[in-house]
Amino acid sequence: MSTDKGAKQIDPRWAERVTPELEAAVREKAADGRITCPVLRKLAEDFGVPYKVAGAAADMVGAKVVNCDLGCF
Repeated sequence: MSTDKGAKQIDPRWAERVTPELEAAVREKAADGRITCPVLRKLAEDFGVPYKVAGAAADMVGAKVVNCDLGCF
């Protein structure tokens, strides 16, 4: 069991569904390591994946989700 509280755990159920294209799109949209919730939701819809998958992509590229209105991420 890890004691590193700073490391975010990425759920493998969602991470395995992240495509290289989605990961690249999230990386491109994340400015200064941050991506807004509406932008991430739009990417999820454009790629036809659940919000949790887009959230996993953000976690994988180290992007923090900001201005989250719905608590999806």
